[in-house]
Amino acid sequence: MAVKEHQFDISAKLDMQEMKNAVIQSQKEIDTRYDFKGISKELDLNVGAKTLTLISSSDNKIDAMRDILISKMNKRGISINSLEELKKEDSSGGNRKYSYKIIDSIEKDEAKRIQTEIKNLKLKVSAVNQGDEIRVTGKNIDDLQNIMKHLKSLDFKAPLVFDNFR
Repeated sequence: MAVKEHQFDISAKLDMQEMKNAVIQSQKEIDTRYDFKGISKELDLNVGAKTLTLISSSDNKIDAMRDILISKMNKRGISINSLEELKKEDSSGGNRKYSYKIIDSIEKDEAKRIQTEIKNLKLKVSAVNQGDEIRVTGKNIDDLQNIMKHLKSLDFKAPLVFDNFR
């Protein structure tokens, strides 16, 4: 009888529907809050370009908007590492504008770092880069669980997602 191989995939997939829901919930809360009455405020998610834009009258208001959004993201299981700040700038009408990139894939450098970390654990597993994800296979299921635990303890730019564990 052959020994069964176990495997899992490491990716940075983001559930865009959950992200949309978090933005909609944030918008509703911002619209009803007293401290945002009568001032300009905009929370714009561009799914195609994978960007998020926050516009309001001051940096403090944008920080408050971002805090609301992050709390909604957390409730929906979306990592705050999914947002990478691109720029802060002045906008029309004396407003401030913050732009964020939505991260939903692992960059090449980061993929190499993940593979190096796995190799450094000196476990009997293989980690193969498959474009948007890394497939880790091994005979011992405990080794795979140790890899997940180790990678979760490290600080990566991309929000790591472990799936297809079997």
